[in-house]
Amino acid sequence: MDSAVLQFRVDYEQVKHLSVDDVVSSEVVSVGQHLWRIDCYPRGPEKYSNEDTGNYVSLYLRHMSSSRSVNAIFDAFLMDGNDDPSEERKTTGLHKFKIKGDPSKHDDWGYHRFVARTVLEENYVVDGHITFVCTIIVMRDTPVTVPPSDIGNQLGCLLDQPHGTDVSFTVDGETFPANRAILAARSPVFKAELFGSMAEATMPSITLHDITPSTFKRMLRFIYTDEFPTSTQDNPSNEILFDLLAAADRYALDRLKLMCVQKLWDNVSMDTVTDIQICAEMYNCPELKDKCIDFIVKKKGSKKQLEESSSV
Repeated sequence: MDSAVLQFRVDYEQVKHLSVDDVVSSEVVSVGQHLWRIDCYPRGPEKYSNEDTGNYVSLYLRHMSSSRSVNAIFDAFLMDGNDDPSEERKTTGLHKFKIKGDPSKHDDWGYHRFVARTVLEENYVVDGHITFVCTIIVMRDTPVTVPPSDIGNQLGCLLDQPHGTDVSFTVDGETFPANRAILAARSPVFKAELFGSMAEATMPSITLHDITPSTFKRMLRFIYTDEFPTSTQDNPSNEILFDLLAAADRYALDRLKLMCVQKLWDNVSMDTVTDIQICAEMYNCPELKDKCIDFIVKKKGSKKQLEESSSV
């Protein structure tokens, strides 16, 4: 927080006959790396002329910088004939001064009825002058830092500490404890199996076939963390990706399917493209299938051109 106190002395005898919307401004001051100015309207601004008919002095804090918005507080009072502060002082709440589209139109904030002219002339005009004491408080731009979500790691810990699990899966003799609610929330297939009319809904342990323990473990890790399971190897082989793609298709885990598709495409070559295309057809990945076909056509075309140029 940065602040400054500014005494703004106005020759009232000279300005009291100004028209509505005529303004007398202080010097520009720098507070909190922003430029500010005090604007005094001896008969008020035009936008309040119908309401006040020029009977009030208005006082505003004007933000003169064009770089960025800022939050500030404006406090002001008048000095009386004994050089004492007036009993009544005006303090704005925290106001966000915004940068407007037109750089010439700076944002301001203050009081259109700072003091009635009759009260001012009776109590605060000293030697033809009035003195405003203004405090500008600029709040530093220190946004609250919100840490990134860690829910994936937190839920992933449930797999490593199987407390509170309510179902288990047996795959080739290996047991995997799990939580029905998490599985159902992530997979419509698991939701139907565990909370629908299927027999598995009432079974504490379910035996699975046509899936390997390592693939099921990887799939569970994705279900709990929403991240591609890379705990064993950062660059899984195509065989691992084929099995994981099959599991993702089986349990309608569309995000995991796309992750597998992306990694398979990263591994594509003339040696692997045929197997990847067959896998794409089998597990309903039309985009991957089309990319494989285009890859084969382009490679064969390039090979043909090379052979023709070599025979010339």
